[in-house]
Amino acid sequence: MPALFFNIIKLLFLLLLFLFLWQVARSIRSHVGSNPGARTEGIAAELVILTGETETGRVRIRPQGHVIGRSPDADIRISDPYSSEFHARVGIQDGQVVVHDLGSTNGTYVNGRRVTSPTSVTRGDTVQIGKTILEVR
Repeated sequence: MPALFFNIIKLLFLLLLFLFLWQVARSIRSHVGSNPGARTEGIAAELVILTGETETGRVRIRPQGHVIGRSPDADIRISDPYSSEFHARVGIQDGQVVVHDLGSTNGTYVNGRRVTSPTSVTRGDTVQIGKTILEVR
């Protein structure tokens, strides 16, 4: 009888471990943005990098997103001393362009308001990282 009891406990433990690992994998996949079932065909947004009054670059937003910051490893590199190495992430989620602050020191602002959670933006909205302003078009 005790051997049967211990075997059942082992199986329940393995089942719970499997469910835990499955939830962790789902969470990681949703944060990385590799959701192959996401519908993003209708989105054709661009980020326009503005320095002062002049336009210095355009980037078409990919569904998996872009990391913006000072680091050479960032997808969109800005040379702003007030930005962090990996400052913010801009991507497409559920058919909308979304801005995530990545725990930066000086914060990320959308239309003058500080971003504290993932925030949807539309065409014409401005995203400020340090002194650099990006416009969604």
